[in-house]
Amino acid sequence: MQKALVTDEAEMSVMDAIYRRRAVRSYTGQPVGKDTIRNLLNAAVWAPTAVHEEPWAFAVIEDKEIMKRLSDQAKESMNELERSLHVAGRPMSTHFTPPDNIFYNAPALVVIYGKPMGAFVVADCWLAAQNLMLAACAMGLGTCVIGLAVPALNTPEWKKKLGVPNEMTAFAPIVVGAPDGVTPPTSRKEPQILVWE
Repeated sequence: MQKALVTDEAEMSVMDAIYRRRAVRSYTGQPVGKDTIRNLLNAAVWAPTAVHEEPWAFAVIEDKEIMKRLSDQAKESMNELERSLHVAGRPMSTHFTPPDNIFYNAPALVVIYGKPMGAFVVADCWLAAQNLMLAACAMGLGTCVIGLAVPALNTPEWKKKLGVPNEMTAFAPIVVGAPDGVTPPTSRKEPQILVWE
């Protein structure tokens, strides 16, 4: 039986981690370290999982050149989508100009992939992502989901480059690293309660 992860670094309460977690878009570039990444992956796999399928698998990318090429491909895919929508007379609802490096020069990218196992694979993978991000926050690290990378990561070319089996689907690319400065909090709307009987 796998033992639950407990580290001295993760002493922040769960509620503190929930309220302090930010989408960090500026990193020092300092390497995260293999042991720390393993701790984050161990936290991820303790997420809830439908019928105990545990459909997740992970890719860890620390190679700056690979991340740069993936960033360039992701931006090109976005530009192609924007051009095709424009030609069809349907402009994108919000115009987003990506940064030069969509991974914000973070030292590590963790991609959560899902195995084609059942109806709840996507939910399970995102629950694992939340665990990973909260654990990173508790360790003083920053994270940010980079959804723009998903289309590129799911191409046969990138799966082949990374050695990812073709049947796997990338759901949650998350950069991880030491924040360069403080990311201010953002506001949230009050919960919209539709029914409370």
